[in-house]
Amino acid sequence: MAKKQNYNIKTILTFIIPSLIGLLLFMTPISYQNAITIPIAIISKGLQAFLGDFLTAIVTAIVCLTAIASVITKRLKPAFITQQHFLNSLLNVSAMWVIIRVIGAAFILLTFAQIGPEAIRSSNTGALVLNDLLPVLFCVFIFAGMLLPLLLNFGLLELFGTLLTKLMRPVFNLPGRSAIDCMASWLGDGSVGILMTSKQYESRFYTQREAAVIGTTFSAVSITFSLVVISQVKLEHMFVPFYLTVCFAGIMAAIIVPKLPPLSWKKDIYIDETPRHADDEMIPAGKSVFSWGLEQALERASKAGGLKHTLNDGMKNVIDMVFGVIPVVMAIGTLALIVAEHTPIFDYLGMPFIPLLELLQVPEATAASKTIVVGFADMFLPSILASSIQSDMTRFIIAAMSVTQLIYMSEVGALLIGSKIPVNILELFVVFILRTLVTLPIIAGIAHLIF
Repeated sequence: MAKKQNYNIKTILTFIIPSLIGLLLFMTPISYQNAITIPIAIISKGLQAFLGDFLTAIVTAIVCLTAIASVITKRLKPAFITQQHFLNSLLNVSAMWVIIRVIGAAFILLTFAQIGPEAIRSSNTGALVLNDLLPVLFCVFIFAGMLLPLLLNFGLLELFGTLLTKLMRPVFNLPGRSAIDCMASWLGDGSVGILMTSKQYESRFYTQREAAVIGTTFSAVSITFSLVVISQVKLEHMFVPFYLTVCFAGIMAAIIVPKLPPLSWKKDIYIDETPRHADDEMIPAGKSVFSWGLEQALERASKAGGLKHTLNDGMKNVIDMVFGVIPVVMAIGTLALIVAEHTPIFDYLGMPFIPLLELLQVPEATAASKTIVVGFADMFLPSILASSIQSDMTRFIIAAMSVTQLIYMSEVGALLIGSKIPVNILELFVVFILRTLVTLPIIAGIAHLIF
């Protein structure tokens, strides 16, 4: 009984107030300028409008600064960086990441100054990433990163994780706590879910199979980013049916894809190669699921730390997203757009999908086929390429498809490969194709009902 003495009124309010504010900001749909959106997206748009033309200069400076700091850290290993765990993990990265950051800096400088090869800086390649994508990402990352601790640190996810244990194990053969990773991705950012999954894999909460499945299946695209995608294809007034379609197709893929190779081949052993222990998700005798979940939530809230700790966590999230992700999006996004615009590679890779799209009676099937595989490079590319397609239905299908494919190399794929989660680039591509084959007929079927 001693434990319960922690749960005084202060602890209960520490759980309730930040969690409610987090739910309000990240999950409450509201009508704004004739479209359904969430408060965090409105605040982000406000910052974008306020900063205006300065935004491209700010992101250019950030990408160049990240590249310079990464090169200096790699070559000179200054003590003030290497001895700080956070700065060291941000800047002391592998040679491959340094190269990607340097490429991102080169691309963004050429694009910002409008010099050098047209293929890099044109309005369909580098300029599109710099002017259209990065300002949106920057503003979303600032607020989503800063406010994410409201959801993660005060017990809300512990409560939901316990409540969802009864769902996760029978339906997905995963621990209940994996629902927390999924929700962190869904509410915040896919990268947050992957970081959580990787840390829990390293701490022996997940086996190799569970970590690979959660990383490739439950690092769902956030509500906020889904909003960016549907806005890009000029269908933001359809956000609610779009997001419900994405959720349904995503759940179907989460049930089917892990039962197929390569994910089904992963071993149920921990990082140290010990076998999975008997399920420790049992709810203690005499407790209901809700009372146990609430106890876990209050326990988390009692250890949450004060305002300073929460702000510190939020700042780390922002720096990690802005300096860690934006340079990668610039490098890989631009490279992928150059390949998509100036080579026929994605056209060839998309050709096998033309008969499938025609079978599903998708209008403008040939144009749509070009967008299907390009999503492996970056999730935003299909909706960029789709914006010239006339049919609303086809644009809807492509936007939903790009979000449910989930594995894209400019962020999720790159993070998975950089983490300890046991997957390689070939396995990621196979999972990407399997997710496409599972979700495309579902999304097309729903689109035929809507349009």
